[in-house]
Amino acid sequence: MTAPKKTTQRQGFKVHEFIVYPAHGVGQILAIEEQEIAGARLELFVINFIKDKMTLRVPTAKIVSVGMRKLAEPAIVKRALETLKGRARIKRTMWSRRAQEYEAKINSGDIVAIAEVVRDLYRSENQPEQSYSERQLYEAALDRLSREIAAVQKVTETEAIKEIEAALAKGPRRGPKTADAAETEAGSDDVAEDEAA
Repeated sequence: MTAPKKTTQRQGFKVHEFIVYPAHGVGQILAIEEQEIAGARLELFVINFIKDKMTLRVPTAKIVSVGMRKLAEPAIVKRALETLKGRARIKRTMWSRRAQEYEAKINSGDIVAIAEVVRDLYRSENQPEQSYSERQLYEAALDRLSREIAAVQKVTETEAIKEIEAALAKGPRRGPKTADAAETEAGSDDVAEDEAA
């Protein structure tokens, strides 16, 4: 341990810091350790994902290629929450293709892309039930989003989910329909929205 530390490979990540690992969501760096693997000395981040009861060892040199990043800035979290209030943009493609796209967004580690999945798959009380696979993807996206919002805002996941659901409730066509809302929805903006999607 007398060799100088390779801080450039660490990209400014520190022990005890919460990070986002695209494939697993929010984790915490427990330690930075050195191991000898196949005759080469490697510096590794030891990352704990409490909710998944999993610990991952990632070579510090690989963090850029795996897409590990710091928690989102509050401004980006705000943008993700604003995204939830938007109109769902559901492509008219087969479910299997859409499911793959949603999966890719969830695993991208991009909080705004994850918010788009939550928004697109959200169902309010008065909307038809989701299929099992839709529900699974919705839950996965909601979990990732709430964990990061909770970590950034230093609140519980339950509080983060309440904030997400409050934002979703402000979106179009979410509340009980009134005569005025039904007339507005029948307007021509729906056509433009569908063509743009």
